[in-house]
Amino acid sequence: MDIDQIRQEIDRLDSELLRIFNERADLALRIGEIKKQFGMAVYDPEREKRIFRRMQENNPGPLEDGAIIRLFERVIDESRRLERLMTKGL
Repeated sequence: MDIDQIRQEIDRLDSELLRIFNERADLALRIGEIKKQFGMAVYDPEREKRIFRRMQENNPGPLEDGAIIRLFERVIDESRRLERLMTKGL
């Protein structure tokens, strides 16, 4: 593959990531609705620990585990932000 072909593949993957991020956010909002109905807290540190542990266990590289954790921390933080906005009725 030449550089242009590699970049096209990166662009394709970026588009797929965008779709996946938004699908994940939609699911997080659905969970937020359930949490709101039952008066549950938005933040669930044990759930986050399980996610991070699972991602580390399944990480084939080349990204280091720390990089994977940082990426998922950001994704989860944005999901939590959406849940909080939803639970405040905004």
